[in-house]
Amino acid sequence: MHHVLKRKSIFGGLPATSFKSTTTRNTFISILISHRRRHFLAMASRTYNDAIDALNSLQTPFAVIEARRKAGIRPDANSVQEMRGYLARIGYSTSSDLEKLNIVHVAGTKGKGSTCAFVDSILSKWHQTKGVPKKVGLFTSPHLIAVRERIRINSRPISEDMFAKYFFEVWDRLEDNSTVATDLVDPGTKPIYARYLTLMSYHVYLSEGVDVAIYETGIGGEYDATNVVERPVASGISTLGIDHVYVLGDTVDKIAWHKAGILKRGSPGFTIEQVGSAAEVLKKRAEEKGVDLKVLEVDQRLRGVRVRPDANFQKKNATLAIALAETALKKLDPDFKRDEAALPREFVDGIEQVVWRGRCEVKEEDNIIWHVDGAHTVDSLKMAARWFIEETKAEGKGPKVLIFNQQGRSEAVDFLDGLCNTVKKADPTGRGFQHVIFCTNVTYATTGYKRDFVNHQYNPADIEKMTQQRIFAEKWASLDPSAKILVIPSIEEAINTARGLADSEGKDGSKVQALITGSLHLVGGALGILEKADAL
Repeated sequence: MHHVLKRKSIFGGLPATSFKSTTTRNTFISILISHRRRHFLAMASRTYNDAIDALNSLQTPFAVIEARRKAGIRPDANSVQEMRGYLARIGYSTSSDLEKLNIVHVAGTKGKGSTCAFVDSILSKWHQTKGVPKKVGLFTSPHLIAVRERIRINSRPISEDMFAKYFFEVWDRLEDNSTVATDLVDPGTKPIYARYLTLMSYHVYLSEGVDVAIYETGIGGEYDATNVVERPVASGISTLGIDHVYVLGDTVDKIAWHKAGILKRGSPGFTIEQVGSAAEVLKKRAEEKGVDLKVLEVDQRLRGVRVRPDANFQKKNATLAIALAETALKKLDPDFKRDEAALPREFVDGIEQVVWRGRCEVKEEDNIIWHVDGAHTVDSLKMAARWFIEETKAEGKGPKVLIFNQQGRSEAVDFLDGLCNTVKKADPTGRGFQHVIFCTNVTYATTGYKRDFVNHQYNPADIEKMTQQRIFAEKWASLDPSAKILVIPSIEEAINTARGLADSEGKDGSKVQALITGSLHLVGGALGILEKADAL
């Protein structure tokens, strides 16, 4: 049995009954977005919040996404061609300008973010002791709390002032040069949300004198906005699996084809051990592109290095990062020489001291221990469950609480089996999570979304009715009838509910063990509430 908590509408105070149909609701949202864009253009103020409002106006509304899906429209080569056009409009060339950034390009299904974080951390440590590189850029997605986290320099998110400055410089250049490169992109247009941020990142890094930049792909590789780079310093492909099936395909070999799109002739390519069909596709595409793709085994020099978590998958990510960082330093530092026997101290420190928020984090309160790990595939959720089990072994036998969401992905309901069964099998009593909470990605109970979390790409009716969360609840009830299941409207209320359970059920000094997992939007919102932070 599961229970549902209700609250007011998130649509600017308008009750759900104000919309007589989903079509009317979607029309309202489209009009609202257009109104906000016109309102922004008339404003004199150009603050960080103004920039985020303008950026949000570039999101593709759910109704448009659904229409494209039904029409079978997917990203294709035009996506990269348009990015080249937008680059030209803001005054840059994909060859002469982007090559100044010495880009390290990373794709993959699992571990690409961690790999990028390792490379960034290693190069930053090298900078601290050797003075090379001068500035390290890191571009990742999605953000956890603030959009500016996606664009980092020397491991720190750019400031609100810097974000606003460069955001509007790009905006103005696109406005002033709206008829440039019309053979590549329609006149008077702007790139959509994620592509705008990618475009802006190039402007930030080139303006700020960044001399090496690590780029994580958004979705796929071949048609991803980051794939405008023609000569990366090195390309790396992390572990492949099933994800984003509508865009990339429903088999790992189809997905491998897309990921291999970042491999470029004349640039070194690296990957780690992959499943057979994916490995064959990567090998074939590398041969077609004239790339010597090196398949790496776990680097033996990692023995004695404290990799967190201490798991083989993370050692593979670290191995890939080492190869990418070494390749970058061969170009950037004339004095760099690879040591076959041992990792340099900067590499060890970079791996051991890496900070990559929202992954395998533990936070303790008076009577509850929070375990926070973003996981968005079947395999990554199983890994999150195993990590949670290992952590809780030493933390007592308090009740286990799960907070989960994965919005806008119908296949996510099938992710729950592995999560549920992995935890149940590890419990000597055969019990898994005693309490299970499914919530939306809406941040706060009364004020709705934090500005940086606004997302028009999900069906607002589904969020209002908590449709996906009810589906999750029904599935979990079938997997574990003994669990007490709640469906809750916001992240804030989910966290407060778990805290309430800790107050009522924490006995004999035992602490409630809570796992927050699923989408990074959920994880970011949760960390923002737990830490009262504006950015991570």
